[in-house]
Amino acid sequence: MSKPGVQTWVQSILDFDKLRHRDLTVPELTAEKGFNAFLSASNARSQIVEEIQLKSIFVGNLDFGVTEDMIRPLFEAHGAVERVTIMTDRDTGRSRGFAFVEMTNGNEADEAIKAVNGTNLAGRALNVNEARPKPARRSGPGGGGPPRQRREPRW
Repeated sequence: MSKPGVQTWVQSILDFDKLRHRDLTVPELTAEKGFNAFLSASNARSQIVEEIQLKSIFVGNLDFGVTEDMIRPLFEAHGAVERVTIMTDRDTGRSRGFAFVEMTNGNEADEAIKAVNGTNLAGRALNVNEARPKPARRSGPGGGGPPRQRREPRW
């Protein structure tokens, strides 16, 4: 007996992966195999997702009124855009004036960086660079300095 809901879900994941030029086979989901077959299919997909290295591009000097739909075409002219994320202020929800664009192909991303850097969007010249990874944050008591040393007992 097949599990149609799980089969459909797995098939949709694998169809998405085929769109990304991945060739996977769908395991036969039967009552005997059940959830184990589903897990093996989702594990195969997670391994593929880990192998995909998206190139992140920093886009700065944005006007506060710029939307994702205004940024995306600038980069899609040079290749496939996976995601556009405009960074917003936590409290106000207003744009912080910069965004990140993720592209699947590194060469296309490099070409887009060269082409879009300095482009005028909504009256402002864009500053476009390869995004640097976030620096590791130190954790200690009080949110600041190094961890405290234990004090010697008084007696």
